[in-house]
Amino acid sequence: MTENLLRKITIDTNICHGKPTIRELRYPVDSMLEMMTSGMSIEELLADYADLQKEDFLACIEYAAKLTQIKSIYKIAS
Repeated sequence: MTENLLRKITIDTNICHGKPTIRELRYPVDSMLEMMTSGMSIEELLADYADLQKEDFLACIEYAAKLTQIKSIYKIAS
């Protein structure tokens, strides 16, 4: 199920400046996560975003969980 959920998260340089979004829509993953961590339930978010599905929000959580599993982060010289 995890892989199916993660397919809902897309990255397109032409949408939201290349930030991860839900299904190539203009709903950035980080914005959805912020709303959930502020205390909004998935049911409340579904009421506000009728074109999204419960699985879209679960995909955001799964995406964030996968990011925490990164073993190393390296600074890129600027």
